[in-house]
Amino acid sequence: MDTSCTPSDLRISELLALAAERAAPVVRALPDDRLGDPTPCADYDVRALVNHLFHVVVQFQELAAKRNSDFSETPDHLANSGDDWRERLLGEVDELVLAWGEPGADEGTTGAMDMPAETVGCMVLLDLTVHAWDLARATGQEYRQGEGEGDAVVERLTAAVAGMAPMARKMGVFGEAVPVDEARATAFERLLAETGRDPYWTAR
Repeated sequence: MDTSCTPSDLRISELLALAAERAAPVVRALPDDRLGDPTPCADYDVRALVNHLFHVVVQFQELAAKRNSDFSETPDHLANSGDDWRERLLGEVDELVLAWGEPGADEGTTGAMDMPAETVGCMVLLDLTVHAWDLARATGQEYRQGEGEGDAVVERLTAAVAGMAPMARKMGVFGEAVPVDEARATAFERLLAETGRDPYWTAR
């Protein structure tokens, strides 16, 4: 199975920087009184999804450096952290961008499964992008992605998801694709649908 990303003038670190810019206003605006609200990820409320994203961002820094990652347990990064957890999360996102910008980070293989580093980089790019959207939707915010059909992040992730979807569904990482109106749906909405998300989900 080929899960590599399509070639692009932009490196994974540059795409992560774009995704980080889009995630930052969402994270900063997350209200404390909605941490128990549901999200488009049925298994996570807002608090659990923040903790999941926090953990992913930290562990994928290790993968960028070709070190072992540990996803066996997700710490509660919000416990006893006061009000600074948002900036701490965004600080880790900045470190993620730097880690994947190091020479050789997106070359060779990394992780316990010896996956192509480029593919692993696409995985964290996908998590940062779709989970920022998840959190925005869950808390009534707007998620601003690039304009039009030529968004570099969406293009790269669309190609990556097409390759990884069959295995991801078998492993329960993606749900079944959600039908959308192909003529009317945006490229980003189609990407969300391929991951098993309803791109029109709203909190009820």
